[in-house]
Amino acid sequence: MKITIPNNWFHQFLFILCIAVPYLDNFESTISVWSLAFVLTIQQKYSVSLFKLIIPYALILLIAIIVSFNYDYQKYLVIRDITYLCKPMIGFFLGYQLCGRNFQNAFRLIVKTGVFIAICHIIIILNAIFIYGARTVSDLRFYSGYFSDYEIYTFIILLFHKEFQLDYSKKTLRILTVIVGFSAFMYLARTNFIQFVILFLAVKGYLVLNKKAIIIMGSIIITVVVGYSIIVSTNPRRGADGLEGFLYKIKVAPMEPFKTKINREDYKDFNDNYRSYENILTIRQVTRDGATTTIFGKGIGSQIDLKQHVWLGDMHLRFISILHNGFMIVFLKSGLLGIVMYLFTILFFFRKFKTDNPTVKSINLLFIGTGVFLLVSNWVFLGFYNLTETKSILIGFLIAYREKLNNP
Repeated sequence: MKITIPNNWFHQFLFILCIAVPYLDNFESTISVWSLAFVLTIQQKYSVSLFKLIIPYALILLIAIIVSFNYDYQKYLVIRDITYLCKPMIGFFLGYQLCGRNFQNAFRLIVKTGVFIAICHIIIILNAIFIYGARTVSDLRFYSGYFSDYEIYTFIILLFHKEFQLDYSKKTLRILTVIVGFSAFMYLARTNFIQFVILFLAVKGYLVLNKKAIIIMGSIIITVVVGYSIIVSTNPRRGADGLEGFLYKIKVAPMEPFKTKINREDYKDFNDNYRSYENILTIRQVTRDGATTTIFGKGIGSQIDLKQHVWLGDMHLRFISILHNGFMIVFLKSGLLGIVMYLFTILFFFRKFKTDNPTVKSINLLFIGTGVFLLVSNWVFLGFYNLTETKSILIGFLIAYREKLNNP
């Protein structure tokens, strides 16, 4: 068997490395690898389209930096917030740059990376089951990971392989789809399930307003309402194992990030609705200092006082500067003005991009799905600000690929 090494092997390796490193859940490693890769692949020209996405993020950071001059925050928190708020911008630039060096094998590289991540995840799952004895949903997710946006994108691209011009054989395509699909499912993440449905509907064209789309969406909404009603009627127990435990999470999901009153003395109420608790405190603590902080926020280095110590991951914290809600963290750092800027980063994905190229049209539909999903992701998982997300690189990559296809 002859093994051939592609001429652009180094840049393929960089792409895979940059996508893989956030899964280690170490922000310092992620920002270091991304920054180094950015420097190694920097180019002279960038598109207006890319800057339309990045400028609002830059303005959010600028507002937060200016506001912080009025406070005396810890230098460590200031530096960490700067790198944190820069992460989406670095990801977009990095993906854009790497596409230019991987244009000829772009979607194959995306799939190759997703399959690599999926195989690693499946190995970790087997290790969790047979070595650590994981038997419940919570144990399985604790050992093998909580979500993977990138694998959902890869799964969608494999399902719509014709639209994205993938020329794998049927057998290879079937194997790759099963591997990535199984891995993505085994995260058992509600947000990933929602992401899949949204992106699937988007690429099918059902998020573009027309008569057929309205009928399809109406049918889905009715199905979801009926399905949720059935789950509620079965009254799954809190703390149950297996499927029942997963159904309980679905049962509480609609209200989890939206409750306005939380009894922190009641462990069940506090734990089930912790995201709402963060949101409530953020709004209270930012607005109580008056109109100035409400409009401009409290700057980089600012924190929220949880009023009690809470286990978050492997840390026992009372003061936090990174929240679960993308809108709330922007509100904390740069106020309502920052929120306005942030909304532009979501509207970017709904802008029309005229083309006659079928692949570009499919990317446009995928971007519409991304915009819809960001409304969900930002509310519960920080959107592009999530410490372990990788889709910012993918989006930058696809922006560059779309432009190159449309203007060869």
